[in-house]
Amino acid sequence: MREAETVFGLLATTRYLPRLRLERSEVAAQHRWMAPGLRSLAKGRRTMANWDEDSVTMALEAGRQLQQALPGTATEELTLVSTTLPFAERLNAGIVASALGLGAGAVLRDAGSSARAALTELAAALRQGGTAARMVIASERRIARPASTQEMIFGDGAAGALIGSGAAIAKLVAASSIHADLVDHFRQTGDDHEYGWEERWVRDEGYMKIAVGAIRQCLKDAGVSAGDVSHFAMPAPLAKVNDAVAKRLGIAPAALVSAEHEAGGDLGSAQPLAMLDIALRAAAPGALVLVAAFGSGCDALLLRRTGVPCPGAVPDAGHAETSYMKYLSFTDQIDLAWGMRAEMDNKTALTAAWRDHARASRFEGGRCSACGTVQFPRSRLCVNPECRAQDTQEPTNMADVPARVMSHTTDFLGYTPDPPFQFGHIDFEGGGRVLMEFTDTDVGELSVGVPLRMVYRIKEFDRNRGFRRYFWKATPVRAIVADAPTKDH
Repeated sequence: MREAETVFGLLATTRYLPRLRLERSEVAAQHRWMAPGLRSLAKGRRTMANWDEDSVTMALEAGRQLQQALPGTATEELTLVSTTLPFAERLNAGIVASALGLGAGAVLRDAGSSARAALTELAAALRQGGTAARMVIASERRIARPASTQEMIFGDGAAGALIGSGAAIAKLVAASSIHADLVDHFRQTGDDHEYGWEERWVRDEGYMKIAVGAIRQCLKDAGVSAGDVSHFAMPAPLAKVNDAVAKRLGIAPAALVSAEHEAGGDLGSAQPLAMLDIALRAAAPGALVLVAAFGSGCDALLLRRTGVPCPGAVPDAGHAETSYMKYLSFTDQIDLAWGMRAEMDNKTALTAAWRDHARASRFEGGRCSACGTVQFPRSRLCVNPECRAQDTQEPTNMADVPARVMSHTTDFLGYTPDPPFQFGHIDFEGGGRVLMEFTDTDVGELSVGVPLRMVYRIKEFDRNRGFRRYFWKATPVRAIVADAPTKDH
């Protein structure tokens, strides 16, 4: 059977990293008066979510990348994995599914509580088989205590996988799971910061016993030896732990997959899927790829790479951020005096939000069936003065339509958590002009004609009631340049 034929397996993987990359040296410099030892962790950058990004918006970007990699695939199930979901009682996966345009019959679920939860869900989907297309997305925006090692190690981002029948890039060989209530770290519900236990104990009792046991069982079930593994991916915030695990198992040192720590950081529950994406893109046809995830036990998943190319792109190098104060502000760890301009009550009318659901979640405009004019928002009357037809508007999704800057304004007086406030008119390809807010945009970067793409972001916070509202914003299209691979594990 040719590899490109329709089989059940892993169809695509992806990673999404925020544009901002906080320089670790700047973080260490701010703490050297009381924590000079952080200097040893100050190499490279860590990803930093913008103020209007959270685990939902980053998960959506990962999902959009999967859709763009395999257009036309109808996803029937979506699992969103995160330990930092914004809503405790609201289906966070539902927000993502709505923005992705998934059907009302799609099966949705939220999962979390463990750094290995995403790999657990991926293994379950691969074991289940069938023809339904399933999407597993993990996304994290963890907040670490200032001057902690976690602040230096953590990164924000998302990763995803699409499972189903098609031109699979990898097929399941074996999977193993071990549950163990060994508490290497924990975070109480309602707290932002986690508490970690002694590293040597975690290494010796956790990784070297529990993780090694799960991986050995996976290899035994597959009937292969550790030396047959070509790529071994295991997230491990502790230095050189995956090296030690590989040595104990007999996996070749050359098989270790880089976590690309110096280019992004540890993405929490998204890290196993992110490293799987890195491994599969480097693997040759027929290679065995082993990925493991530790946390309240361990999951191990063994895949065989096919000859199908990995679809989609890799993250670009991002934009260096040198303001540690901006990071503290974006994560609400410092309360700045924004003045009266920031004093507003942004209560969201949930009934109005539901009535306006399609426009807000999928950026749904209207296309006149009589003359073809596109407009946003959709209305009963066509805006074309030569048409003015009534009740001819057909829904059209504008979220993925290319656009350009028609006009732009940079406002240093209007309030925004990341001044200045930038907005302007957007001209969409094929028709449609909308006044929109810009995000991830540098001062002086905008000019008439600059290509744009739409991104789903937080529009505003209702801090009095703990609600956040999402909408689409425009950001410049930038050339994709892959980060150079690093040597760390």
